[in-house]
Amino acid sequence: RGIQDWFIRYQLTKVPGVAEVASIGGFVKQYQINIDPNRLIGYGVSLDEVVRSVEMGNRDVGGRIIELAEREYMVRGLGYLKGISDIENLVLKTDSTGTPIRIKDIARVELGPDERRGVSELNGEGEAVGGIVVMRFGENALQVVKGVKEKISEISAGLPEGVSIRPVYDRSGLIYRAIDTLKEKLIEESVVVSIVCIVFLLHLRSALVAIIMLPAGILISFIAMRFMGINANIMSLGGIAIAIGAMIDGAIVMIENAHKHIEKDGGKKEHWLIITDAAKEVGPALFFSLLIITVSFMPIFTLEAQEGRLFKPLAYTKTFSMAAAALLSITLVPVLMGLFIKGRIIPEHKNPISRALIWIYRPAIDKVLKHKWLTIALAVAALATSAYPLKKLGSEFMPALDEGTILYMPVTLPGISPTKAAEILQTQDRIIKNFPEVESVFGKAGRALSATDPAPFEMFETIINLRPKDQWRPGVTSEGLIAEMDEALNMPGVTNAWTMPIKARIDMLSTGIRTPVGIKVFGSDLNEIERIALQVEGAVKGVKGAGSVYAERVSGGYYLDIRIQREEAARYGLKVEDIQQVIMTAIGGENISTTVEGLERYPINVRYKRELRDDIQKLGRVLIPTMSGSHIPLEQVAAIEINTGPPGIRTENALLTTWVYVDVRGRDIGGFVKEAKEAVKNNVQFPPGYYASWSGQYEYMERAYERLKVIIPLTLGIIFLLLYLNFKSIKESLIILLAIPFSLIGAAWLLYLLGYNLSIGVAVGFLALAGLDAETGIVMLIYLNNAYRDRKDAGKMKSEEDLYHAIIEGTVLRVRPKLMTVTAIIAGLLPIMWATGTGADVMKRIAAPMVGGMLTSAFLELLVLPAIFALWKIREINAHKTA
Repeated sequence: RGIQDWFIRYQLTKVPGVAEVASIGGFVKQYQINIDPNRLIGYGVSLDEVVRSVEMGNRDVGGRIIELAEREYMVRGLGYLKGISDIENLVLKTDSTGTPIRIKDIARVELGPDERRGVSELNGEGEAVGGIVVMRFGENALQVVKGVKEKISEISAGLPEGVSIRPVYDRSGLIYRAIDTLKEKLIEESVVVSIVCIVFLLHLRSALVAIIMLPAGILISFIAMRFMGINANIMSLGGIAIAIGAMIDGAIVMIENAHKHIEKDGGKKEHWLIITDAAKEVGPALFFSLLIITVSFMPIFTLEAQEGRLFKPLAYTKTFSMAAAALLSITLVPVLMGLFIKGRIIPEHKNPISRALIWIYRPAIDKVLKHKWLTIALAVAALATSAYPLKKLGSEFMPALDEGTILYMPVTLPGISPTKAAEILQTQDRIIKNFPEVESVFGKAGRALSATDPAPFEMFETIINLRPKDQWRPGVTSEGLIAEMDEALNMPGVTNAWTMPIKARIDMLSTGIRTPVGIKVFGSDLNEIERIALQVEGAVKGVKGAGSVYAERVSGGYYLDIRIQREEAARYGLKVEDIQQVIMTAIGGENISTTVEGLERYPINVRYKRELRDDIQKLGRVLIPTMSGSHIPLEQVAAIEINTGPPGIRTENALLTTWVYVDVRGRDIGGFVKEAKEAVKNNVQFPPGYYASWSGQYEYMERAYERLKVIIPLTLGIIFLLLYLNFKSIKESLIILLAIPFSLIGAAWLLYLLGYNLSIGVAVGFLALAGLDAETGIVMLIYLNNAYRDRKDAGKMKSEEDLYHAIIEGTVLRVRPKLMTVTAIIAGLLPIMWATGTGADVMKRIAAPMVGGMLTSAFLELLVLPAIFALWKIREINAHKTA
């Protein structure tokens, strides 16, 4: 431990970004003066004299300065103790003959271990000394880890023979895996979206416009990230990933509209004039639609606490991406169109993709226009069906991010000794190491030497590093492996809990609860609180999904109380502090001084020999010096008894509290807590002044959902306001907003079929979907309005038949750009849906409602929206005829 404390720790602390390096495990060297009380009495020496002699005999002093031979010399009195022999030869007093009485005459001086409050173990092979590198807040984790590794490599050469440094937890692997997953998906999305453009347009040079615009938009996002100080991580790259499909929507519509203008013109106008007219026709509305997607995501910035820290990087990068797309769609894209949209362009009626789409869509739109109210009724009925999957969806704060490392956090009853804790820890680690999927196991019991780790000995933390999944047994999953380990580690008196390192640290820093669900019992009396907590534990254990339930034992600590009898002490002329000094020194052992050995510092401890203080009877015979010079046993002036009491006292909001830890497995947290609350209500009676609150991930979830109740209406309000500013029509704005509830159909059913729970990630996906719905609705309304206006300006809007021709022109003949935008968005999200790497589970929850919602909103916009548009415009035509 000395190598760790006085060499390695200081070297690693120099690494930029490191806040502290906390030592754990091993034994701290201590100089122990084990006193023989009989010799103390024989030589007439008191404990105070021993303590004073050591304190005064272990110091350097200064004698100012003297001048010798025209030089000044600083005078030093060197008296620091250097080792056992120096301590042994400290003089206490002299006897009547002048013979010095030294420490070694009344005590045995030896090296031994200091008292410890934490042990650590590696791979079930035995105890090992550990160091925990704590990063400063806001630092780049990857850079800090890299710096620590370089420093370890540098200092390893200076270690004594047989000593090595082995990393037992390294976050950089997770970071690299997560970034690689998202980088891979970004590339796949870009390729898929490019293929969509080529297939629909059948003109490679036109597709290049969108293909070039996409990396330009992503580059702008990265530049903005750099200026904002946002690191590349799962969430920040995820924001770009979910935006890719929508980023090129503006370019797609602009390109397709240019194709249509070139087709209609037949070579009459100058090329750049055609491009300008095409861009002017749809550019403003497209810019506004992309701006809506950008602004509609901004309410995410109002999320607070953990959910805010998680999703703000995603919100920033998605906002940057869509803002870049909006800007490029009206600046770069028109220029690229003029440069690339040349050569032979296949007319839409000869394009096999367009012909197929029109062949399918034309009969459908004819039936819709003949049965407008039936179409709307069927759409409403379809919307009603989404109530079923929504009721079946569970709820959770966030899906678990598979970190590739497991944190096993069992707990046992209070009062366990360090020796027994080390024995249990080694047994657990040996069992875990036997699993072929496990690469290494590092366990600790108790606390590290850090203010950030107040863990008691009954709390274990074991980091299980897993091998790459291609080295696992066939068919073994992370959940299955944890279940196997849980069964193998089923020990009497030990309650298991399983989580992951980063997740556990965030949970414990946020609420103190290390399991997904925690129940805090409040009151004014510790014994009553514990009784209630045990009842809560029993009630919750019967709820489906309760993997393990453990209520803290607030009265489970063991105490050996020495109750001083003041009247008896006064009879011998003893003050209370005289007796307490002997208890602290002779029994407890005080570190009374520190040796100075270069940079190293080691404590000097004074206490009775172990064999004189290892049971109650011997403690009773500890001698107390009296005023008369005689010594009396401790038991004559104090009552010694064993009692139980609180091992620690926890308060919150000025009330005493104890916690019940619940490890939920195999079901959603929201559904579990709902049933658990009912079980507690039916089985536990709370006296007046006592109550329970639910915490852990459930607390985050409730807080976030309350915030979302405000954010979602706010988002819809922002979208409506922007639509109104663009169209200057409440009716048109409401028609576009109708896409949002109909997109709920596909989103709800896809979430249900995939077995996903409602979570903050899913809610973020719904918010992103709302912006996309508005954008695709705008595209449809642009073409319907343009077709209607063109016919009206030409004097051909006098009857319902004229209206139907306009709707056919605005829908059937412009089906290609609409389906291109929807296909690009969905195709851009599909690589996320089939991803399996680190971080994929989180991103899938965001992408799933967007994919499902876009599918059903596309049907609405292609079929239902024309029916609503027809009903609206028929009333206008009839009103005009009447006038």
